[in-house]
Amino acid sequence: MNRLSPVRPARDLTPQAIAALRRRPASGLSRRTLLRRSLGVAVGVATLESLAGMLSFVWPTAARTAARVRVGTLAELIAANGQLPIAEGFPAFVPDARAFVMTIDPGRGGWSTGSDPTGDGTALNVRAVSQRCPHLGCRPSPCVEDFWFRCPCHQSRYDRLGIKAAGIEFGPAARSMDRHPVEVDRNGVLTVDTSRVSLGPLPVVLGQPGLIPPRVPNGCT
Repeated sequence: MNRLSPVRPARDLTPQAIAALRRRPASGLSRRTLLRRSLGVAVGVATLESLAGMLSFVWPTAARTAARVRVGTLAELIAANGQLPIAEGFPAFVPDARAFVMTIDPGRGGWSTGSDPTGDGTALNVRAVSQRCPHLGCRPSPCVEDFWFRCPCHQSRYDRLGIKAAGIEFGPAARSMDRHPVEVDRNGVLTVDTSRVSLGPLPVVLGQPGLIPPRVPNGCT
């Protein structure tokens, strides 16, 4: 039969024993180590936030550069559209820009050098309008008979420059077709900035200034 060892009575800690315990290396993280690690984490987070800020500053510029679509010269646009009367101001569809491009006044003899961030394009004699109908986003198609746009979804109608005709009979769109900024360089090359859109103006009553009448009544019906 095993005999139990007697329990040693607890002894008071002497000053020497307390000093020895204080000199013993502490297990786990010390306050200094924890502070250093916390500081390192804070510096890392700050660095990531700074990097994210730089990327957010650079990314929109890169995106805008990628969204600048080269259309070409007026002569190139005419040649690319076969038998369509582009030289007379008929809208030309540019798939890469998802937009229609048209000469505002064909009698002026071409496009003018410069840039127009508003998308109006009057000073450059060229405009680029979004392919999306302002109503629900369908793509209107220009009619070669009357030079007007018609939306196939709900029959909103616009003149050849994208101006909405006012009235229930001309469809439900609440504004004209939206526009993109345009730029024409010294070589006559047109660039469309598809990253930016200017909302089209309000509809205009047929017969009032600002809306080009259709060439023939009820074209492409």
